[in-house]
Amino acid sequence: MFLTKEEESILAGEQGHGRRRAMELLVAVGKIYGAEKLVPITSAHLSGVSYKTIGEGGIDFLKEMSQDCKASVMTTLNPSGMDSVRWKEMRVSEGFAQKQLEIIECYSRLGVETTCSCTPYLSTNIPKKGDTIAWAESSALSYANSVIGARTNREGGPGALAASIIGKTPLYGLHLDSNRVPTVVIDAEMREDLLDYALLGQAIGSRIGGAVPYIRGVRPDTDQLKMMAAAMAAAGSVALFHVEGITPDSERQDVKGLEVIEVEERELRTIKDKISTGKEPDLIAIGCPHLSENEMHHLAALTKGRKKIKDIDVWFCTSREVVGKCHREVKELERVGKVVCDTCMIVTPIEGVYQCTATNSCKACNYLPSLCSQKVVCESAESLLGSVMQ
Repeated sequence: MFLTKEEESILAGEQGHGRRRAMELLVAVGKIYGAEKLVPITSAHLSGVSYKTIGEGGIDFLKEMSQDCKASVMTTLNPSGMDSVRWKEMRVSEGFAQKQLEIIECYSRLGVETTCSCTPYLSTNIPKKGDTIAWAESSALSYANSVIGARTNREGGPGALAASIIGKTPLYGLHLDSNRVPTVVIDAEMREDLLDYALLGQAIGSRIGGAVPYIRGVRPDTDQLKMMAAAMAAAGSVALFHVEGITPDSERQDVKGLEVIEVEERELRTIKDKISTGKEPDLIAIGCPHLSENEMHHLAALTKGRKKIKDIDVWFCTSREVVGKCHREVKELERVGKVVCDTCMIVTPIEGVYQCTATNSCKACNYLPSLCSQKVVCESAESLLGSVMQ
């Protein structure tokens, strides 16, 4: 793997311990995947933020890295384990909260923007088509690759942090044109709401794993693309997809001779039944990935003029940037539940507090049983809100 003189000096420790550690990690990854060199990035997005997922070992690593180095490009954070303001209302313990705030402080010392959202592309970290980036968070990087047309591999948290510090990433995988072409065609038959697109993503991801699908027969909007990307990445490991006539690189793809997989509407109903393992939820959580402005408008319209009749906790998960633009919607939704920021139902310690979570997110349905010991109910947001209001 070729290194410039400056890169060699970083590896030799001439620019500090933290940068040396970051360069060691990038070189190791590059050698594993056969990268010929490092290439500059315009931004990074980091996972490994919740104390629930990184624990004491993660804190020790962040303390070490934050002693003498900083991010060199725009860098944002994934959701943490709690709303940093309303954590007591979420029934998060004080011990957990102290550890979580310590993690955020480490990232702040590293010069990372501590917005804590899985949809940075909707707010402060917005790549352009063709940008080389280093993003962790499976749904965000899939959206960036596919809908925006930026270029990133499926980075892990430490790798994305290392790239952020150095400002470069190894040249391999989805940074190369040859790996961004479709490998399978999906012909889809479905309706047109958010849950349907999440279920479509679930069906595709579970059937193709990490392939690059070319999807025909659907015309999703940006919110539907967000839900579909999240489900494909969670059910499989899809980091790039093309939607005919929708995504920026779809028109120049040649799909002749590729395997064609048909996904019919009845398959989506079967998948919905399969991933629904519970019946009576004690938490309804909507916003995985984080709710957009349009989704906040839609949910507020669904609840307006209605009265909550069932005593069940309801969370609307979104970013602080979106909350700042949706004051009326937040006021309306607070009649029904809590609008929580910085976090989501997957990475906060809901186990022990709740036993069954209902959501419209197939991504969440994949992770809630293992990460949160939850039974899950998969339903549309309209149905979920309708079940607690009249």
